[in-house]
Amino acid sequence: MAQPLAERLRPKTLDEYIGQKHLVGEKAILRKMIESGNISSFILWGPPGVGKTTLAKIIASTLNRPFFVLSAINSGVKDVREAIQKAEKSLFFNQPNPILFIDEIHRFSKSQQDSLLGAVEQGIVTLIGATTENPSFEVISPLLSRCQVYVLKSFDKESLLELFHTAIERDIDLKKRTFDIQETESILRFSGGDARKLLNITEVVVNSFPGDETITITNDRVTQCLQQNPAVYDKNGEMHYDIISAFIKCIRGGDPDAAVYWLARMLEGGEDVKFIARRLVILASEDIGLANPNALLLAQSTFDAVNQVGMPESRIILSECTIYLATSAKSNSAYSAINDAIALVKQTGNLPVPLHLRNAPTKLMKELGYKKDYKYAHAYKGNFVEQQFLPDGIKDKRIYFPQSNPQENKILERLKSWWKNRF
Repeated sequence: MAQPLAERLRPKTLDEYIGQKHLVGEKAILRKMIESGNISSFILWGPPGVGKTTLAKIIASTLNRPFFVLSAINSGVKDVREAIQKAEKSLFFNQPNPILFIDEIHRFSKSQQDSLLGAVEQGIVTLIGATTENPSFEVISPLLSRCQVYVLKSFDKESLLELFHTAIERDIDLKKRTFDIQETESILRFSGGDARKLLNITEVVVNSFPGDETITITNDRVTQCLQQNPAVYDKNGEMHYDIISAFIKCIRGGDPDAAVYWLARMLEGGEDVKFIARRLVILASEDIGLANPNALLLAQSTFDAVNQVGMPESRIILSECTIYLATSAKSNSAYSAINDAIALVKQTGNLPVPLHLRNAPTKLMKELGYKKDYKYAHAYKGNFVEQQFLPDGIKDKRIYFPQSNPQENKILERLKSWWKNRF
């Protein structure tokens, strides 16, 4: 059986590797590490199809290291221990240690990750993990502390086009064909920054033309081919980011029917329930916020519950939370406030804290005016007294703007009663 285009074009050296210049370009950190011959354990974090597995293979090949591979989807603790035993047996006097590559390491349980610790600490293996999820949430702290994390980015337009032209000019089969490239917008858009997806789409489009016919690449042709072959751009969960985006937008937009539909799509596709629950926690703060503070409590409870219960029962918990959030009042005032505050800090720098707000633990500090004229709110009627809390240069700056919903209308009324004209 002929190899898929993506496999035929898998680069063998760093010079053939396209993209991720911030890591493997000239004088970049990973390239320098590889050229030195000394690599430490690390985790590659990035979306599907950006070259995580390929990069790990190139590193092992370049350094001439034994290379052991485990997939977190179908490997247990026993498989981890067997791989480590094989790695130990391959060690020779003064020889560098083998590389153990674990794909989708975020799917490893705590016990599976614990079983790696000793081998990494003792230098039996150099661990290279690959993950599409934030390692801070999915990798146990002891293991994470022993690994550097490198972030891989989705392919930009230029890198995708470079890969596309490399394919049609160098691939043993495609370079025999004649191409008429009229439009590339659709092939780039459907690829979504995923190199493997781009090559899969290219192969499908090429195969839609008879062997002796010129291959004409147009937006309409690409779209037509993908409509006839939906598995090309939905293979192995590669629509992961598109579907979670649709899910979030439906909840934000207040459509519980559509939100539960996309939830079902994710669950049927085998999506990690912790990933879905974590996104609900973020959404509860970002999009509902102060309009309904209980939303965050329910989302956090959902995250805790799905961790304890697992599937298939977690589908009910996620459905309840999804519908609650979709039908809740919405506000992004807290999200906007912190973003505006961070922008203000970057713009104005380290403005001094007003003297009356500073702590005064020493006599000298008191003599310098620290804490002088500070008004203790609880000593005043209604537990409030007007005074300046921002630095002098921005003392009248507004950052939080309550939005129009019942909860924040009450907040606005309270602020107006305290601050009069300021709000």
